[in-house]
Amino acid sequence: MSANLDLVRSIYAEWERGDFFSSGEWVHPEIEYVIADGPEPGHWTGLPEMVEGHRSFLSAWENYHVEVDEYRELDDERILVFIRHRGRGKTSGLEVDQMRSDGANLAHVRDGKITKLVVYWERDNALADLGLTPDTGT
Repeated sequence: MSANLDLVRSIYAEWERGDFFSSGEWVHPEIEYVIADGPEPGHWTGLPEMVEGHRSFLSAWENYHVEVDEYRELDDERILVFIRHRGRGKTSGLEVDQMRSDGANLAHVRDGKITKLVVYWERDNALADLGLTPDTGT
């Protein structure tokens, strides 16, 4: 297992507990944070903007966290993480499970830091953007 994969696994271990902000050591100072699809797409640059964008997103949910299905190293710098979104909408009361919740995140890692993180609510959108097939992920 690579050091980059170890780093990404450690980040998602915190996120599975719903802990998104206690450690920022993994964030490159000029990180690109992109929510590619879903309820509130957007693009932020740098840790302060990323935190603000993510806090804004989290404010709409109760008990939001992710569950990891699989990690895939695409190359030396990119790791695709298949996730399931979990939580309940504060306004709607709907559990994320009642909607499609199979997502994916693409982490770009360089020198022990995440330089770009792309969040997809729809796993198929991530696969399409990467030119991978839904059946095999290759």
